[in-house]
Amino acid sequence: MATDVQVPALGESITEGTLAQWLKKPGEAVAADEPIASLETDKVSVEVPSPIAGVLSEQLVKEGDNVAVGAVIARIDEKPTAAAPAPASATNPAGAGETPALRGDEHAPVAEPEVTEREDQVTTLSPAVRRAVLEYHVDPTRIKGSGKDGRLTKDDVIAAAEAQKQPSIPAQAEAQAPQAKAPSPEAKAPPPGPRPSPGSTGERKEERVKMSRLRQTIAKRLKDAQNTAAMLTTFNDVDMSAVIAARARYKDLFEKKHGIRLGFMAFFVKACALAAKDVPSVNASLEGDEIVYHDYFDVSVAVSAPKGLVVPVVRNAQAMSFAEIEKTIADFGKRAKDGTLTVDEMQGGTFTISNGGVFGSLLSTPIINPPQSAVLGMHRIEERPVVEKGQIVARPMMYLALSYDHRLVDGREAVTFLVRVKEAIEDPTRLLIDL
Repeated sequence: MATDVQVPALGESITEGTLAQWLKKPGEAVAADEPIASLETDKVSVEVPSPIAGVLSEQLVKEGDNVAVGAVIARIDEKPTAAAPAPASATNPAGAGETPALRGDEHAPVAEPEVTEREDQVTTLSPAVRRAVLEYHVDPTRIKGSGKDGRLTKDDVIAAAEAQKQPSIPAQAEAQAPQAKAPSPEAKAPPPGPRPSPGSTGERKEERVKMSRLRQTIAKRLKDAQNTAAMLTTFNDVDMSAVIAARARYKDLFEKKHGIRLGFMAFFVKACALAAKDVPSVNASLEGDEIVYHDYFDVSVAVSAPKGLVVPVVRNAQAMSFAEIEKTIADFGKRAKDGTLTVDEMQGGTFTISNGGVFGSLLSTPIINPPQSAVLGMHRIEERPVVEKGQIVARPMMYLALSYDHRLVDGREAVTFLVRVKEAIEDPTRLLIDL
């Protein structure tokens, strides 16, 4: 009997997704709740589990097809049950040929089914590792795992795939010592025909790749934001000396106590939460002809994922400690790379912080994330000459950019917000005394 596999609920307001990849092929055995396909939605990738143990008998859609929530995408045939034993006869008396265990001897040893190393390893792969194995076409049984209890990690798979691309040592030696071979007669003279001109680049190739659903959604939302909001950007710079000194002084104690490194993001999240108290419109949103003010500060933190930028939300950041903020952001970054963030974790932010400095950006004009009214752009830290008390000195400086929706945030409010952030970063004591 076949069981239908349906597209599960994908989150609030999401009605369809794109079948990004089949993780199982027809005829392959699947366990109950084992992922058989990966769906890509507007925000995250979602795995579709098998409802029962059995064999994948049909794939009803192709990779790249759009599928609605509740649609049937595959069928699973239940595993056939073992045949019932034949009834006992006079020529085959009861108990003949049975092992002690089958006769009910509880102390008799029971033979366990043999599990090969390959089967055992494959069944313990995490969804992220399984996807990587399929993507890079590597044999997981030939890879030594670096994870807990020797389990494979995604990095192990990628490293193995890179190793496969490297030429063997004999081949390298042969390539490095071509003079060891006697040249063939054919090699002495160039083949007839036109010769390539100097500077010729040879064959030129192009590759066309369909935009992922996530990339399409990012493009649409960013363009909608430009078309809808009255966006403007204001800039300032901040001296990072005090924050750098605080990190250097307390980083070891902080990591020892909390198990996480003290980064810059916690300082900026706390500084923005403090500034939003003085300028609440920056933490507001526009719904129709109404401005919605929030007494909480839910920060969307832009993090890089393999298929594009995602913005999980640190909720109630105004009430969180530095350690809680750092742990939450670190967890988001790890799960963004693994593709395990949920839709709910990326909805409902009231303000966004984007750190382009980690990629080396000096200055940018970030685009707001509707219906939010503002986004703070952080950039790289570099020593620049500044004037202090009539003297030119070198200081670690960072440019800050605040893009905001001018429909509900005035220029004075935007500048005031950015100055409050600058003051808190240059004097972190303000974060402790709520000043």
